[in-house]
This record gives sequence, C-alpha cells and structure tokens, in this order.
Amino acid sequence: MEKELLYQLALGKIPGIGPVYTRRLLHYFGAPSAIFHASGSTLEKVFNLGPKRANDIARFKGFSAIEKELAFIEKYSIRPLFITDKDYPQRLLRCPDAPVLLFFKGPADLNASMVVAIIGTRSPSEYGRQATERLVRDMASIPGVLIISGLAYGIDAIAHQAALQYHLPTIGVLGHGLDQLYPREHTRLAKNMLREGGLLTKFTTGTKPDAYNFPIRNRIVAGMSDAVIVTETRSKGGSLLTAENALIYHRKVFAIPGRINDEKSAGCNTLIRGGKARLLTDIAGFREHMRWERPAAPSVVQQGTLFSPERSERPGLSDNEKALLQLFDQKKTLTLMDIHTSIRQDHDVLSVTLLNLELLGHISSLPGKTFRLVE
Repeated sequence: MEKELLYQLALGKIPGIGPVYTRRLLHYFGAPSAIFHASGSTLEKVFNLGPKRANDIARFKGFSAIEKELAFIEKYSIRPLFITDKDYPQRLLRCPDAPVLLFFKGPADLNASMVVAIIGTRSPSEYGRQATERLVRDMASIPGVLIISGLAYGIDAIAHQAALQYHLPTIGVLGHGLDQLYPREHTRLAKNMLREGGLLTKFTTGTKPDAYNFPIRNRIVAGMSDAVIVTETRSKGGSLLTAENALIYHRKVFAIPGRINDEKSAGCNTLIRGGKARLLTDIAGFREHMRWERPAAPSVVQQGTLFSPERSERPGLSDNEKALLQLFDQKKTLTLMDIHTSIRQDHDVLSVTLLNLELLGHISSLPGKTFRLVE
C-alpha cells in the first residue's frame, strides 16, 4: 500500500495530468505503479498525451521529495484517500473535476448519510451570526447529519463552532496542506474539530494558502454536499461561487433572506430572487424539501471498486449518467455523434460522463468513437 501511495502522490505532481486523464490511465493500467512503469512511447501513443507529458511520467524524478510527504503522512496519522478508495467522498467522486487524491485527518465519516455545507461572508453581521448558530442548532434534530465548511473567518468558523457546541461532526476543507493552518487564529477551533469531525484538503505539505487555491477548496465543499446553505453574503464573493458550483453539480442550494437594503445579505437575496436558491426560514421546510423527514439511507452507493462494479450500483448514478444510460437502453450501440445529437451536454461534461459509465462497467468503448452497452 505504501508503494502504491508513492505513485498516487506522484500522479499529482505531473503537470497537465488532471482527474480525467488520471481515470483513463487507471482504467488502462489498473494501478498507479503500472502507469509509471510504462514507456513514454506507450503513454504518448495510447493516450495522446504528447511527448512532454508522456516523458514527465516515464522519467519522473521526484520520488525523493514524495518520500518526505509519506513520512509526514505517517507521523501525523493522515489518511490519504485515492479516488478508488471506498472511503473517498462518493458524492465528490461524481463531479468531473474531483481531485484524484485527498488528505484527511479526523474520525468523521466523509460519506455520512446527510451532508450539509454552511457558508457565507467573512465579516458577518450579528443577524448573520445568530442565523447561522440557530440553523446549526436546529440541524442537531437531524440524526446523522455532517456539517462542512471552509474554516474561514466569519460564517464558516461560526458554523464549525456551533456544530461542536451541539455535538455535530464538522469538517473543515482547507486551501493548503495539513502542515499548516490558515487562518492561525482558528488553530484551537481546528484542534477541537479533530475530535468530532476533521480537516480535509487536496493539497500536499508546503502548499501555501494562496488565493488561487480557495476556488478549488470551494468546489470540494460544494461537491461533497447534499445541500449548500448560504446564511449571509454580499453580492460578490466566494460564497456565491460555491453556490454556483453546487448548482453545476446538481446539489440543492438554500439561502437565508436578509433585509432588502442590507449589503451583507445582498448575495442571499439575489440567489433567492434569481431562483438559484430556495428560501430558507426554518429547519422543517428544509427537511421537507430534502426529504429527510424519515431516517435516510445513504444517498450514494458505496464504491467497492472502480473497475468491477455490479449492476446494483445503477441507483447511485448522477442525473447525467442516468440520462445517457437510458439512451443506451434504447439503442445498445451509439457513436459519439449519435450521443451529441440526442443529449445536449457540454462536450467536457459528456466526456466525463462517458468515462464514468465505462469505468463503472455500464458501457464499453469500441473503435471509431463508438460505445456499447454492457449487458
């Protein structure tokens, strides 16, 4: 396992090799170690990686630095979660840009039956503070709920602190490595969260909390959730981007309304007015809309293995995957042009959907950009 982890970490160091290419490589080679033992010509020919990326893999020289990462992981009991691991957040796995590898410390279940993200402004009003605290207090009436946020100033920290107060597991998703904490003022809060929740990141040690990391952090927050709740935010900011990501990932978005002339609630009011978020005033309405009135079974199917799934996994498919699979049910074999004609999806989204169905064993690819239903 340590050997494979070495190669899993190495995959993340190759420029231009993102989640889609990594899944294709894994589907072909079966294990990260086999990818790095392949020749550059094979990688270039089979995957059209181009000579530079193919050679970056075949001649990778960064293993000594990765050994230091392994030592840190072992010393601090960090749990690395590769996309083929059963404990990897399964909701996130359905997102086309899901990170290949995550790092987690804490006892919480990342695949809890109900996961709610609570986000908002870094400079909340007293109204925003009270609304967030009351929301988390009422969330405690939902058995098995997990609260996640970004451990930032303001609403994020308030949500985490309230979750601890009401004994709800809470996870902070970070925009840097686990060898540091930003902001430093939240060190005590983070330590308390490690007892009942945890800290999660896609970034390795030495990664600083640079501004361009936080949109990635926000996408993870959105992708891991069943619902994203914005309690207070201005008309611009990361919270609105997270809400947009949630909509792209087909997650439910809620917003707490504010006074019409209050700039700190302008973003929430805009989300509600534009129909992008459902107005949230009480936990009963939220539970009803989420259909969490009765004890819920896990909303996603646990992944045993990415490469040998059973037909029983079909209920766990995303809406895009279900729609495409219904098309295959009607016509067993389809060309890429047939699919584009029948299903109006963005090209990149469709490519990921086809790849996921192939990895899950529902379809197989044939020469000439043709796909066939596996029966």
